[in-house]
Amino acid sequence: MFKTIRNAWSIPDLRRKMLFTLLIVVIFRIGSVIPVPFLNMDALANVMGNASGVDDTLVGYLNTLSGGAFSNATIFAMGITPYINSSIIMQLLCVAIPPLERLSKEGEEGRKKIAAITRYVTVGLGLIQGTAYYFFLKNTIDNQVSEGNPNPTYEAIAKYTQGGAAWFTAIAIILCFTAGTALIMWLGEQINKNGIGNGISILLFAGIVARLPYTVNLLGQYWNLAGQGATSYYITVPLWIILFLGVIWIITFMQDAERRIPIQYSKRVVGRKMYGGQSTHLPIKVALGGVMPIIFASSILSIPSTIQLFTNPTEGFWKGFFDAFSTSGWLYAVLYFLLILAFAYFYTTIQYNPVEMANNLKQNNGTIPGIRPGRPTAEFIKRILSRITLIGALFLAFIALVPILYSDFTGLRGLSMGGTSVIIIVGVALDTAKQLESQMMMRHYKGFLD
Repeated sequence: MFKTIRNAWSIPDLRRKMLFTLLIVVIFRIGSVIPVPFLNMDALANVMGNASGVDDTLVGYLNTLSGGAFSNATIFAMGITPYINSSIIMQLLCVAIPPLERLSKEGEEGRKKIAAITRYVTVGLGLIQGTAYYFFLKNTIDNQVSEGNPNPTYEAIAKYTQGGAAWFTAIAIILCFTAGTALIMWLGEQINKNGIGNGISILLFAGIVARLPYTVNLLGQYWNLAGQGATSYYITVPLWIILFLGVIWIITFMQDAERRIPIQYSKRVVGRKMYGGQSTHLPIKVALGGVMPIIFASSILSIPSTIQLFTNPTEGFWKGFFDAFSTSGWLYAVLYFLLILAFAYFYTTIQYNPVEMANNLKQNNGTIPGIRPGRPTAEFIKRILSRITLIGALFLAFIALVPILYSDFTGLRGLSMGGTSVIIIVGVALDTAKQLESQMMMRHYKGFLD
């Protein structure tokens, strides 16, 4: 990959695109450290507590994807999560609503209309999410002040959440969050037009990588504890690094793994020429759904812990109920595993239609050797998809659960660097490298005019 980047840097056109992408990433990171108005950062740090470093609540999940911007309530606090959710919602609606399905099949114009609707939905979700985050901050700070917290920073921030200034403060903060969401979406589109790689993926990659110094700092703290008498960390910390590198290798291997179904095209005569007769294959990737099943599963399982963050029960049934859904509980691990399997099959179902694939082969005089065209071909492809999906789902579940289980057994909290984050980092890096290679190949291709 580094060799590919070095070779691409020597091409002026690609160098300009790489510099433009880097500029957008820098702008994204600058916006991730600029707080919205009317917030006292000292009080905010006390409010968030350790939630920014734990990935078992929605706060920690969003904070990881935004590169720490969420816990600091910056203008990019919402990150690109609204756009991701909007894209998922539109994919599901295009399957469930016939007019949207027809629109998605109308070629370039249809895709432009779908993209425009996705933008509007993104802004709407950013507005809703920003409003919810504002009320979370307001209620938490009001509770601190009502309890007589002696910290003067709470009183300094509370004056903006009471009285006549409350409405203006709320509107300003919520609009800043919403505008940040729209700006991130625009920055991603600019990378698509003038840069390298998928813009949204690049920004998501940049946000996750920005959390790596936090992980390295925690590793240093655990290593210092080992020097102070906790000798077990001399084994667990190096083992975590080896496990992390091993997971990256497995993801790299599985990202390119595919099942190739042989296809034979029959010969046909058109005029005086004969067409067809060649053999090819139909590739089906093992990781069909990518990281989407993990995102769906983790989003659902983060709901109980997020409710606990708002209600904070201290005893009784509800405390035991919420504690059962923490990442250290066996119930969380079992449900996480089952939900990843379920969503992997669901995502494959809405993305691939065996009947349509069989009909396309039949229309193009293509057959699978030993399988009759039509319904037998569709059933054969369906069986292959089912088996491949199971392998891919087990792979995703393994990647998602191994860091969590390792943290539970060793006590290295905050170092799980969730499976979602690792898959995104590796996947985006591989896809960007492939795009660089393809663009270099286009520029070095010699046609008959050369």
